Amino acid sequence: MSLQAGPFSSAGIALHPVSEQHPRLSIVSYRPYIGLVGVMLGAVMATLGSRVTSFGLADLRGALGAGYDEGAWITTSFAVGQMLIGVTSPYLGAVFGVRRILLLGIILFFVASLLAPFSPNLAAFLTMQFLAGVGSGTFIPLTISFIVRSLPVTMVIYGIAIYAMNIELSLNVAASLEGWYSDNWSWAWISWQYCVMLPVMAVCVWHGVPREEIKTDLLRRFDWPGVAYAAIGFSLLYAGLDQGNRLDWINNGMISALLASGSLLTVAFIVRELVTDHPFINIRLIFRENLVLLLLLLAGFRFIILSTAYIIPTYLQTVQNFRELQVGSVLLWIALPQLLIVIPLGALLRRVDGRWVLAIGAAVVGVACMMATNLTSQWATSDFLPSQILQALGQSFALTALVVLIVRSINPAEALTIGALIQISRLFGGEIGTAFMQTYVRLREQLHSNLIGLHIDGIAGLTLDRIAAFRSASGLHTSDPAAATAQATSLLATAVARQAAVLSFIDGFSVAALGALACVFLVAMMQKGKPAPF
Repeated sequence: MSLQAGPFSSAGIALHPVSEQHPRLSIVSYRPYIGLVGVMLGAVMATLGSRVTSFGLADLRGALGAGYDEGAWITTSFAVGQMLIGVTSPYLGAVFGVRRILLLGIILFFVASLLAPFSPNLAAFLTMQFLAGVGSGTFIPLTISFIVRSLPVTMVIYGIAIYAMNIELSLNVAASLEGWYSDNWSWAWISWQYCVMLPVMAVCVWHGVPREEIKTDLLRRFDWPGVAYAAIGFSLLYAGLDQGNRLDWINNGMISALLASGSLLTVAFIVRELVTDHPFINIRLIFRENLVLLLLLLAGFRFIILSTAYIIPTYLQTVQNFRELQVGSVLLWIALPQLLIVIPLGALLRRVDGRWVLAIGAAVVGVACMMATNLTSQWATSDFLPSQILQALGQSFALTALVVLIVRSINPAEALTIGALIQISRLFGGEIGTAFMQTYVRLREQLHSNLIGLHIDGIAGLTLDRIAAFRSASGLHTSDPAAATAQATSLLATAVARQAAVLSFIDGFSVAALGALACVFLVAMMQKGKPAPF
């Protein structure tokens, strides 16, 4: 492939001499299709793992007897496991082969998911969540390696398109799945759902992913200290970001310790990569061409996607009192366009410069976010559909083009490393987006609540009329005038809080639109990439 001149990581350097000999499956065989189904199932489950659990936290806390603060670590433990293994996946895949690591990840994920509902306490459940994260964390990084190195050349572009679609599709079906499990089966199926899919994935990986020889001689040249610094440092940073809003950021000692220690280890990782003879990632080379811009764009789009994916369910749950199954009915409509355009989009990217597709997708996402700023307290399912279907189309264009451009900018031997970098950018971008939006919406809600409250004068005519109306309604249920007045005042306070929440969500959509505009400017800075055979 006529891509980058040479690899930029130790795993890529080790695999570069044999990259042309790596077995590429035949398009007339059934194996590439079976393998593609397997790795795509893994990509879906890796994203579902945290998303379904987020929607089901209340059910999990109730089943485990955990409070709000203790239960908040359930999703964090899963994602930290994914981050930890995501950094080390290039090494493991290079040494032991993609097929073996995927099968080991499947076994670990299966066992942890099967045992998690039987946990006697929260600590045991958190341990199972962490191990499930470690198992599923191998899926997304190694999926890219299989697509780039093993699929027939003519199928690579379509494999990337399906990969990009699968990751975002799973974000939008999670609420419906969790709501259905809770209403019809049991909270335990939040974990057990993977035990149904993982055997299918294992069969597909066993038959569809090529076997590779174990290369134990590579262990001697790998940068183990660099990997340890990155894996532990990134995991600590992620945990600090995930818990920061709940614990008020640097005003909490534990969050300060997590962020400070994670930052120090990340700095140690960067310094080591600059001075060692065999770096895990050659930071000087990674700044060539468009790769850094592309990874920044990936983090930026995850920021936007997870921001809006936080706003809409939160609005529907807090303002409209929707349950998960009702929230899911909105998000399912967002998933539908991604299914319909995935193959045509792959064909388009074979003929059109991916930068144009990426820029158009970013612009469409920005327009969709601006449409959502018309939000009112009366909005329900149907009101979100025009903007969110438009956003789904923009996201599909942007993310698919983005992953294609990333893969086209690397040497094939770097498929393992780029899969890990995509995983890290994806996790950090999404977490920064969620953490920022949670904090931003909370602060804006406090501001709007204060500003609205300043306009409520206890002796003003409009205020007295509103309280009288509320008191009249409350009086139907009580004969005590004082109780009716107290209920009326409470209803007025609820109305203020509701309007403040709506205004804060509008501000959130505005910030997401600005993020999309920033992505368009980053695309404009990109240079045209080298030709690629797919």
